Amino acid sequence: MNIQAHPYHLVTPSPWPLFTSFSLFNMAISAVSYFHGFQFGGYGLTLSFILTLFVMLLWFRDVITEGTYLGDHTLQVQKGIFLGMILFIISEAFAFLSIFWAYFHSSLSPSVEIGNSWPPQGIVALDPWAIPLLNTFILLSSGITITYAHHALIQGNRKDAINGTLFTILLAIVFTGLQYVEYSQAMFTFADSVYGSVFFASTGLHGLHIIIGTIFLTVGFVRIVLYHLTVHHHAGYESAILYWHFVDVVWLFLFIVVYWWGG
Repeated sequence: MNIQAHPYHLVTPSPWPLFTSFSLFNMAISAVSYFHGFQFGGYGLTLSFILTLFVMLLWFRDVITEGTYLGDHTLQVQKGIFLGMILFIISEAFAFLSIFWAYFHSSLSPSVEIGNSWPPQGIVALDPWAIPLLNTFILLSSGITITYAHHALIQGNRKDAINGTLFTILLAIVFTGLQYVEYSQAMFTFADSVYGSVFFASTGLHGLHIIIGTIFLTVGFVRIVLYHLTVHHHAGYESAILYWHFVDVVWLFLFIVVYWWGG
């Protein structure tokens, strides 16, 4: 029997990275086909999305097995996972920075093509004190509830950890539903000048992060229910919480810049 003399996890060969790359490549091709009106583009996009979700579930299953049942996630490995999450969030911050850059580039000095004004001529901006303000309170409240759940888990209070996480997930679902209502009420589209492009690019990207964060928290919720997480072993749950706080902060910038100042 081989005895491991180091605290690091040497990952066994896995097919999921390869399958994920194929499914994401197919999703990109299908999305381009769908946006350009090619036949069966929508079916290909739907199929590739389902395939990507299926591969992610299987990959998550293997990672959970490694960390929960095989003991591969030592303290050193958990530090590496958390550091990787921080680097991932930094890369996401720069993605949003690029969109904010485009927004300020067009709004601070509106060109004659859009009527020398911001919002451009003919664009009716959304009321920031309606759904956007409500969503702001919802996200801030979700940040409080998930922090409460985290501290409850650290203190060994499993019941409050479950309730706090569940309430956060419900708030996230309400936020997504209100975002859909807001989009359906908008008097402009993605194709309506640069305003529509940067508005839906910024809020849509944030909405996608909300959905991903909701899934992330749901995985953590299920693992708490199944007794996978302990006081000293919940790196994935902490990563989900850190990701959710990042989403909260980005929304505050979106509300101030895009909805209030930009409107």
